[in-house]
This record gives sequence, structure tokens and C-alpha cells, in this order.
Amino acid sequence: MSKVIQLTLFTKPGCHLCEEAKTVVDSVIQGFASDHDAEVSLTEVNILEDPQLIEKYSEEIPVLQINGQTHAYWRIEPSRLTNKLKELI
Repeated sequence: MSKVIQLTLFTKPGCHLCEEAKTVVDSVIQGFASDHDAEVSLTEVNILEDPQLIEKYSEEIPVLQINGQTHAYWRIEPSRLTNKLKELI
């Protein structure tokens, strides 16, 4: 049975760093899933839909969490994300 890894990307509309982060995360997931016995799912959360998230993340987005733990914010490094995913399987 494959390992399930949950990624959550906190973003907001019109954020260019968020768009870049989504592209990086999608690319890493595609490459990783094809090479490893793991299921990596991504949930994108718009912080503008929750006042608590606006307060918490307004100055840090995008924020990437892996299995509920903050992995990175502002910029997502593909190699660092890949290494973290490998650690989890």
C-alpha cells in the first residue's frame, strides 16, 4: 500500500508568488508520484475565505504545509520539497 502525503497550499487570488508556488508544487508532485510508491494530494486554500487564515497568513503567503506542518512560505524550492517528500516515504 502506498503512503499518502497531504499538501496544503494557502494562497489568495492575484498573488504572483502563489501562482509560482502552485506551478512548482504541481511539477514536483507529478515527478515524485511517477517515481515513488506514494500518493501526494494537494489542497489549495484561499485565505480570503476565512478571517482567521487572513490574520494568520496575510504576510506570509503562499504557505505550504505537508501533513499539517508548515514546510515553506513565500518561495517553494523544488529540491527541498522533493527531499521532504522522500523523507516521508
